[in-house]
Amino acid sequence: MKVSVCIATYNGENYIRQQLESILLQIGRNDEIIISDDGSTDNTINIIKSLEDARIKITYANGHNFKKNFENALCHATGDYIFLSDQDDVWIEGKYTSCLKELQTCDLVITNSSVVDNNMNIIIPSFFDYYHSGPGVLKNSLNNTYFGACMAFNQKILNFALPFPKTKEIGHDIWIGLVAEIVGKVHFINQPFLLYRRHDLSLTNISTNLVTRSQRGLFTKLISRFIVLYHVAIFYLKHKL
Repeated sequence: MKVSVCIATYNGENYIRQQLESILLQIGRNDEIIISDDGSTDNTINIIKSLEDARIKITYANGHNFKKNFENALCHATGDYIFLSDQDDVWIEGKYTSCLKELQTCDLVITNSSVVDNNMNIIIPSFFDYYHSGPGVLKNSLNNTYFGACMAFNQKILNFALPFPKTKEIGHDIWIGLVAEIVGKVHFINQPFLLYRRHDLSLTNISTNLVTRSQRGLFTKLISRFIVLYHVAIFYLKHKL
């Protein structure tokens, strides 16, 4: 059995060392960390290389696109199981073993997390409680609770999920989660296994309200949800009927 941890990096010098160290402490000797860098101009790559760990493999996307950067990392993954990771969080001890245990009977698992600030002070103890996380194709198409940094899945799900829909309205994580719900079995682990760091450069806005989660207008958000539902319906028709 082999695990691939896939990370998309871009100018992540402030936190990447702490994140990688928390992962390297848990994964096995034969596992790998696939890092796809999207043209970082800071010290990110030098910090990664300074760890001098053969399990870390760097590839380059240079497309200035978050989803394509993750897709590039996933295309290089050779593990039986794949963990997604952001560049600025911290794995809590037990994440690796708990996810692998559940993946023996499920196709995708997503763990709870505790939201923290720059200095690792806890802001929200349970992301699941705050965000009303849980399974459901319609529920997550309308208000996504599949966040990539908390997800792990098997090669079956990866093969179904790639390539990602080209539309910018569907993130890599929501797509993988919805694909898993349609063709496999998902499980939400209630125990927090991630310190989910929020800071000024974070790409994801934390909000329980669909209307206020982003700064886009309501009409644009409704169109976005329609696009998600359209692609989900096409996938369902192709693979389930």
